[in-house]
Amino acid sequence: MLKGFKDFILRGNVITMAIGLAVGSAFTAVVTGFSKAFITPLIGLATGSVGDFSEASFTVGKTVFPYGLAIAAAIAFVITAAVLYFLIVVPMSKIQERFAKEEALDPKAEKRDCPRCFTEIPAIASRCGHCTSEVEPLVGALAKAGLDKVPAAR
Repeated sequence: MLKGFKDFILRGNVITMAIGLAVGSAFTAVVTGFSKAFITPLIGLATGSVGDFSEASFTVGKTVFPYGLAIAAAIAFVITAAVLYFLIVVPMSKIQERFAKEEALDPKAEKRDCPRCFTEIPAIASRCGHCTSEVEPLVGALAKAGLDKVPAAR
């Protein structure tokens, strides 16, 4: 039982995920600090509030609603999401596109059944390999294989 747990913990994906979570929480703390230190005071100055906008609130009866905190959290979230998207997601997508290998087109990949013996044969086949019956190749499969017509028999 402990061996299985050890294998699970030492698996590369779990360790990578743990490191990603730690770095993500540290990054979130930095963005939240930046947002509280610079962005919310600037918004406070622009809207006419004095000082830190995150201190803004209103009262209904005896209940205080600190809406400035909610707005500051939303701003921190948008900044975090934008930075992660533009500095991680977009470059990784471009790297994956650049190194993605184009799948070689396999003309035999598309299959169909022989109309006589019902054995599976390639869609571009002109003869069944099992019963040797002549069959008409599928036009769509020929087009995918880059052929206009059935190749001549040898």
